[in-house]
Amino acid sequence: MQNENLKARCSSMILLTTAVACSAWAQAQSTVGGSSYPLRSPRIIVPFAAGGISDFLARVLADGAHETQGVPLIIENRPGAGGNIGMDFVAKSTPDGYVLGLATLGFASNSVLHSRLPFDSNKDFAPVIMIGTVPSVIVVHPSLPVHTLQAFIALAKRHPDELAFGSSGMGTGSHLAVELFKAATQTQMVHVPYKGTAQAIPDLLAGRLQFMFDFPTTAIQPIRAGRLRGLAVTSAQRSTALPDLPTVSEAGVKGYEFGTWAGVLAPAGVPLAVLAKLSTSFTKALESPRVKERLAEQAIQVTPKSAAEFGAFIRADIERWRRMLNNRQLAMLN
Repeated sequence: MQNENLKARCSSMILLTTAVACSAWAQAQSTVGGSSYPLRSPRIIVPFAAGGISDFLARVLADGAHETQGVPLIIENRPGAGGNIGMDFVAKSTPDGYVLGLATLGFASNSVLHSRLPFDSNKDFAPVIMIGTVPSVIVVHPSLPVHTLQAFIALAKRHPDELAFGSSGMGTGSHLAVELFKAATQTQMVHVPYKGTAQAIPDLLAGRLQFMFDFPTTAIQPIRAGRLRGLAVTSAQRSTALPDLPTVSEAGVKGYEFGTWAGVLAPAGVPLAVLAKLSTSFTKALESPRVKERLAEQAIQVTPKSAAEFGAFIRADIERWRRMLNNRQLAMLN
């Protein structure tokens, strides 16, 4: 009889435990599915050091989302390996919408430049929204005896492999912009990679680097203060933030144009309802007059794309770099 009672109690406990587990699972699925999201602050992983263009974009976007939706976001910098360390962390995070990544052009080019990445660029991420595009600014240290782009090119040809430039890492936009410029002008310079362009600027200001293809976020103030000399912008049109600088094409390198892009990715598998909430929040943030003003001041062109559009854009950009980077260039960059 005691055995029968024990069996009955055990069966009841099993049923109760199962019911509780099922209820908890259902609640979790409801929460993850978007009805209660977010229950805590999501993180945006910036795969570069603080102070650069990626960091700036992430913080402006986070501020805008907090302002328009009341949702605070945390910015976390995980620099290294040209952005691959941070994006690998995003790819391997729980797909619940609480870990996002700030992706840039380097995300696409690295897919071509590296034969082995710890993640699959096409399969391990879910696009959320594209933010926009930003040109580079060609800046030189004032000690360099050049005031025009043509004079700079002539100097580089007279001194091959002597002018050093910094970038945010191998295969990133600030690196590839110079590599394409070198190919267009038949010049040779020395590449010094950093964990972010903001980390390279002190060496440029000190004269340990001679030039950079920098971004407006870190270039504008030193140019205005006379600590750096701007030569040209890499966009198709002149920058409203630096209207006195010609485009590279205007300055004599016909057809040269370069700009990086930025957007938000999530780990693959995030519920569609959560992705939709994130996309709506970020879209409203980018429509904020305050956010638009802050981005325009840094020559950043806001071109928001939906998740589907952004995904198609990234795939097309990967193929574009696959076409542009021939075997010779790949050997040089690896």
